[in-house]
Amino acid sequence: MSANMTSITTIRSVLIANRGEIAVRIAKGASALGLRTVAVYSTADENAPHVRVCDEAALLGPAQASESYLNIERIIEVAREMGVDAVHPGYGFLSENAEFAARVADAGLVFVGPPAAAIESMGDKAKAKLLMANANVPLIPGYQGDDQTDETLTAKAQTIGFPLMVKAAAGGGGKGMRRVDTPDALPRALELARAEALAAFGNGHLILERLVERAHHVEIQVFADNYGHVVHLGERDCSLQRRHQKVIEEAPSPVVSQDLRNAMGAAACNAARAVDYRGAGTVEFLVDVDGNFYFLEMNTRLQVEHPVTEMVTQLDLVQAQFEVAMGAPLRFSQSDVSLSGHAIEARLYAENPGKRFLPGPGRVMLWRSPDGVRVDTGVESGTDVSPHYDPMLAKIIAHGPNREVARHKLIQALQRLVCFGVPTNRAFLVQLLNLEAFKAGEAHTQFIDSLDIALTGSFENACADAVAAAAVLRHVALWNRCNESLGAGAQELLNFASGERPSSVHAFTVNRKQITATTTGLGPDRYNVNWNGSDVKVQTLASHAPDATMIIDGRRISVTFYGDDVSDWYIGIEERTFKLAAPKVKRSATQDDNSALHVTAPMHGRLSDILISVGQSVKQGQHVASIEAMKMHHEVRAARDGVIKSVRVEVGQQVVEGAVLADFD
Repeated sequence: MSANMTSITTIRSVLIANRGEIAVRIAKGASALGLRTVAVYSTADENAPHVRVCDEAALLGPAQASESYLNIERIIEVAREMGVDAVHPGYGFLSENAEFAARVADAGLVFVGPPAAAIESMGDKAKAKLLMANANVPLIPGYQGDDQTDETLTAKAQTIGFPLMVKAAAGGGGKGMRRVDTPDALPRALELARAEALAAFGNGHLILERLVERAHHVEIQVFADNYGHVVHLGERDCSLQRRHQKVIEEAPSPVVSQDLRNAMGAAACNAARAVDYRGAGTVEFLVDVDGNFYFLEMNTRLQVEHPVTEMVTQLDLVQAQFEVAMGAPLRFSQSDVSLSGHAIEARLYAENPGKRFLPGPGRVMLWRSPDGVRVDTGVESGTDVSPHYDPMLAKIIAHGPNREVARHKLIQALQRLVCFGVPTNRAFLVQLLNLEAFKAGEAHTQFIDSLDIALTGSFENACADAVAAAAVLRHVALWNRCNESLGAGAQELLNFASGERPSSVHAFTVNRKQITATTTGLGPDRYNVNWNGSDVKVQTLASHAPDATMIIDGRRISVTFYGDDVSDWYIGIEERTFKLAAPKVKRSATQDDNSALHVTAPMHGRLSDILISVGQSVKQGQHVASIEAMKMHHEVRAARDGVIKSVRVEVGQQVVEGAVLADFD
């Protein structure tokens, strides 16, 4: 587009049609430009940080995304009511919805993103592949046709060969995506992928692709303005994925040479030109072991992992988005772009690696970000992590002069981070960063799934340290509560005894295992903790909630803690967090406590499928129900053989973790 066809549009205020960390990130970027910011929220997010960081906020509707963050009519209505000039969609939700972009423009507002036509062209993976073929962008062999019958998809799969990937044509982020290794696994994969695609994008259209084994997932950040300038900002390597969800991203890629970077950058710019793109976008490729690259998709929005590009280019992508949206030309040309140092980002999720990474909604009791690194987050102490939305809590980004320095900085930051109240993948992230394959840059897209990673190793030792620390800290808390009436001198009497030393008994439940620890004061700041048949000597060097420094059996240990003398305790030691649950009241003899006689919900969520009925025989491990939680479908399997005695729930019902879904006879 020529300059005389473009006018400068003034943006004074922006509505951020999103939530969580990306809403906070956009609000900070907009505020730095002097823009008035308006947040939107559901009833589940009334007290969320993204609401408070904005100048104003408006309620969209109930917690369900379909009635709030995906409600186009309501968002447009709020934008008009609040008198904003522009709408920024962030990522996820409506960010790649062409209808939303068009409706924003029709309302006389600026959509901070590409034109609706570009979103529509790239939003359908099947149509996008045809466009890319015409633009001479390399493609993976597959099927993108309109015939969506299982018979046709099965026949095309046989032609493509196994293993292959089933993907939702209308979306990304791992939703509606399944790997299929054998023909007999295809029908179930099609069913689950179609269900997830419909739930996430309202479109069940699927495509098939040949699986490129041991590939690296490398994406190119592109930027285009209204004057025909298209620039790429280098690549990001996003190969470390679990269930097609990115876990760790970095820039630059350890497997991309300058020649390959130039070739992929040129192809990405051609892809953007093919759809007359505007603003920030990402063209994703697979790079095989021979250095060949293939187009995957184009994300017509700001990416979750954009901070690593910002760190190595020293460019503010959100600011550049607003500038392009206002009609200004890009402030940088291709020759201005250079990569400095290395950046690595880790995504912290509310999920439990010890329970097959099941999502873990709940309340964040204590949150503390590490210093020395960039942390993009939408949580803080007291934030409720809702089962209705994505489980990502934060992104921790480390930058260094080289990859190894960045890796070490990120590990140390994860060890200093504190998140008590919900399970997280923090220890898993540290474990990944320490693997030799990651250090060598050899981790590919199937790497995590190929590992038999069990969070063991130092787990038992760390657990023992956590019990000893909690027993001492709880002993001190108990003493302080009992002696509040003594005033300032009470602390001086701690562990004083003219005869037998004062002791306290503490019962914990750790990983469903009952533990009883007896703490005995041995003198000022010195204790003996007896549990599991052995004595542990503990000395407290410093303790000021939530931090303590202790010597446990001769080892100096830094501890983070949260709790009091009667409630559950959270103990953090390096990257590991332990919840030492207070003992539950024992059930009466008439109460059935045999969980093996029930099918129970492994997480909070909505029951999306029931595959059993009364009188039906089931085998251990059989898929009996499905739960939709945090945008994904999770299979519930029978823990034993048996006959179904009763089914207590219905499809569509919200269930909590541990809820009984059905009973065995």
